[in-house]
Amino acid sequence: MSLNKICSISKYMNLQILSEYLDYLEIEKGLAQNTLDAYRRDLEDFFDFCGNIEVNEIQRNKINNYVRNLHEKHFYPTSIMRKIASIRGFFKWACTNGILKINPALTLEQPKVPQRLPKVMTIEEINNLLNQNLNKQQRVIVELLYGCGLRVSELVNLKITDYDLKGKFLECTGKGSKDRIVPLGKKAIEAIKNYLPERDYLTTKYNLQTKTLLINEKGKKINRQEVYTFIHEQGKRLHKSISPHTLRHSFATHLIENGADLRVVQELLGHSNVSTTQLYTHISKKRLKEVYFAING
Repeated sequence: MSLNKICSISKYMNLQILSEYLDYLEIEKGLAQNTLDAYRRDLEDFFDFCGNIEVNEIQRNKINNYVRNLHEKHFYPTSIMRKIASIRGFFKWACTNGILKINPALTLEQPKVPQRLPKVMTIEEINNLLNQNLNKQQRVIVELLYGCGLRVSELVNLKITDYDLKGKFLECTGKGSKDRIVPLGKKAIEAIKNYLPERDYLTTKYNLQTKTLLINEKGKKINRQEVYTFIHEQGKRLHKSISPHTLRHSFATHLIENGADLRVVQELLGHSNVSTTQLYTHISKKRLKEVYFAING
């Protein structure tokens, strides 16, 4: 058998095993499509680096060389952490399922990354954003990102059956396909009510049967990039670099600053671990110091 034939067989087998692993993550773990895509990219990149080596022949030194290569290419530490996590998860699964006898990534350590506090907006900046000349759909976007603390993926996937305006709540599906209930404030309810006739016009115009809440002028479901672009443009008007997640961070920070219980904020954000939510207490302390020294010098 020629060398090229052997190489192509090795790549095919690796991709087959990767496909089985991704099926496991989707079906057993219930991971979202965006997360699955990230795992796929990370592991395909790793297999490309390994070349024509079959999974059961990959040794620790090859993984070490890959991580070293990432550092040499000046990948962000957070990107390296994610890629290492992808590799560790894959090999753990491969051993558990009898594909490998020895886990070459067993003692692979994550690099320590200094914790950076996310950017947040002040209440004044939020009010300035809401006072911009927003159309009806844009106002819904801002009210749900900030007023409900939604992730952008949760926002674009909302359906008209996911909220109850009389009951004043909505249900969204977050990371790991976990559902959570979030209260709807007066402003968010008002924004949705004002937008619905516009949505009805578009569904009638394009003869749509979709249940998606947010659709663009062409009658298609709005995507993440459209939301990112809109929020980024609004930030320019406020002379501030912001993203949809900035509004979610601001939502959590403002709740804690106004005395909300940490566990309540955890539930509202859909965090599986309260340690993730605790980050916002550090933001509040930092902001408190900034206000104090701005007044007292």
